[in-house]
Amino acid sequence: MRLAFWRAGKDKAVIERAVSKAKHEAKPETRPRVEARPAPVVAQPAPAESGDIDLHALGGALARKRGWIIVPTVLALVASVAVVNFITPRYKSESRILIDGRENVFLRPSSDRSTEERQALDPEAVTSQVQLVLSRDLAREIIKKNKLAERPEFDPVLQGVSPLKSLAAMVGIGRDPFSMTPEERVLDAYYDRLQAYAVDKSRVIVVEFQSQDPELAVRVANSIADGYLVLQQNARQEQARNASQWLSGEIENLRKKVSDAEAKVEDFRSKSSLFVGTNNTTLSNQQMGEVNTQLNNARSMRADAESRARLIKEMLQSGKPIEASEVVNSELMRRLSEQRVTLRAQLAEQSSTLLGNHPRIKELKAQLGDLDNQIRDEAAKISRSLESDARIAGGRVDGLTASLEQLKKQATSTNGQDVQLRALDREAKAQRDLLETYLGKYREASTRESIDSAPAEGRIISRAIVSNTPAYPKKLPIVLIATLATLLLSSGLVVTGELLRQTAPRAIASFVPAAAVARREPVVDPVVEEEPAPLQPTMTSDAGVDEFVEIGQLAESLRSAGPAAKKVTVLGTASGDAITLSTLTLARHLARDARVVVVDLAASSPTIAAVSVDPNAPGLAELMQGHASFAQVITRDKLSRLHLVMAGRAGFDRSLLQSPRVTLAIDALLRAYDHVLVDAGSASDLPAELLTANARAVVVPDVSMDADARTLMCEQLKAVGFSEVTMLSRPVQPSEGMVEGPRVVAA
Repeated sequence: MRLAFWRAGKDKAVIERAVSKAKHEAKPETRPRVEARPAPVVAQPAPAESGDIDLHALGGALARKRGWIIVPTVLALVASVAVVNFITPRYKSESRILIDGRENVFLRPSSDRSTEERQALDPEAVTSQVQLVLSRDLAREIIKKNKLAERPEFDPVLQGVSPLKSLAAMVGIGRDPFSMTPEERVLDAYYDRLQAYAVDKSRVIVVEFQSQDPELAVRVANSIADGYLVLQQNARQEQARNASQWLSGEIENLRKKVSDAEAKVEDFRSKSSLFVGTNNTTLSNQQMGEVNTQLNNARSMRADAESRARLIKEMLQSGKPIEASEVVNSELMRRLSEQRVTLRAQLAEQSSTLLGNHPRIKELKAQLGDLDNQIRDEAAKISRSLESDARIAGGRVDGLTASLEQLKKQATSTNGQDVQLRALDREAKAQRDLLETYLGKYREASTRESIDSAPAEGRIISRAIVSNTPAYPKKLPIVLIATLATLLLSSGLVVTGELLRQTAPRAIASFVPAAAVARREPVVDPVVEEEPAPLQPTMTSDAGVDEFVEIGQLAESLRSAGPAAKKVTVLGTASGDAITLSTLTLARHLARDARVVVVDLAASSPTIAAVSVDPNAPGLAELMQGHASFAQVITRDKLSRLHLVMAGRAGFDRSLLQSPRVTLAIDALLRAYDHVLVDAGSASDLPAELLTANARAVVVPDVSMDADARTLMCEQLKAVGFSEVTMLSRPVQPSEGMVEGPRVVAA
């Protein structure tokens, strides 16, 4: 047998001679190998403390103990059906109330009929109305109205208390009905059957009531809705009544205050002579205004008379016709003007026939001149009359001015008293306004109190109707829940027991009694499973026990070496089955208290696949091709917490194991596990770097290999790169005769 990677050593010829000698010496003792038989399992080591769950074992446990699952489930089904049919059914009826806060405009007082704003109701207000529905005052009214206290359904004492309830009350589980008052018993039963809640995102309150009598459920649900509205109406009327009583007392007090304030105003006004005239002004101010008006009128009259007299004088002096209104409107001036016009007409008529020196013409001209003089004299008189009016108006102006100055002095002296008077008047006005406000509210409260039907906060939008479908108990859901709960509970108990059994600490079954080995009897632990197991080896001599002792000691030394023994390469000149069995035995010892994985690079024995929970799992070949992930290539040992990585599925290309990516994969496993055991077999075609890098070697020799050849092999393995080499005295051998037997599980 030839190890290919030894060719990288320094003494190639020496190594080859040692290998040839070992092969030659091993030939006479080599045992024939049966390739078709399944891989043996060494001494059936039991599972150690494992963090993995064997789903196949859990499924088998559920199948074996199905009677412990089916029987309780059927019993729970029958019992739940019997219970739900034994319970007295209850019927539920519901009524709905809309909380809108809208007042009746026709019942509102006349002073408020212009206000029709809807009252804002937030979710808290609706929730408060729900609590009003659940109030004890309303509950007492409903109980009294429907005579619930006379029904055994609401008072358990009337129908007699069962011994079971009495016993439960004695141990403190329930309440003793005899220790409660009749009102408490009925209220407890009432609230147990009543449910009131607000519909989400609305102002609707749902009132639900349950009873054994569907007619009673309807009556109580409608009575609660009606009683709620009556309770609100009574509350509003009581509020209006209380308000009217309080306002009545306040109005009497305000009337006295207003009377006292007005009396103070009048008394101060009479003492200070600040009497009020028209337009709510004092007499002094009113007189001052009147004098000021008269003064302005007198000044206007004087100026007007002076201007007219001056105009008439200017006309007389200039000889122009006098056309002033005073002159024209004078009766004498109108007659003189008419006579003047008549004389001018006669003069014009006579001048047409007579000459200018004619006596008649001269007479007419003399008369006309006399009339003109009379007109001028009359205008002069009017002018002098206007001047006299102007002087009279001026005198009046002087008198009014003096009176106004006197009134101003008088007003100045009374300003302080006027300020006090206005303050007293404001106080009296404030009291009068408050009295008027209270009188308006009193009239409103009296109006609301006199209305027989006060507006309520809500209205009934849906009344309860009779229901013939029981609301309690819900038979189908209760039966399903009880049955499924029992099924899950019984299944959980079976699974829990199996998990506890799988994770219980186990002893290694390697160390068997010598007598049993000599008799070739299978060693059976007290815990025996009924299912068939893989073929098991038997040992022919006490040497077999020594093999396991040796491997146990080796495992202990590797465990104590710590990180230095993180990677262990198992190879040798023995058969592939022997190397694989030795690797598994060593790995199972290490897996008792460490995380261990076995990587099969030899693929010369079907043992790894036989002990794996998934014999058809992909391996390193599929990982190199990208057809599988790390999670898929790592499987678990059936009998321990050991993890396994196979070389690949049947017929894979072994050249894939020479890829540099295999080294990367083993490096990844080294970071995840405490120990990585590489089953290299004879290592005939594996790269040296893959096996020797940071690794210790465990050599599994053929039993016929002499001591010199073993020593030489160890030296050469160190020479090619192994940090330390351990040579086993003999491999773990499969038995020559395989027998079927029960699986042995070490306790």
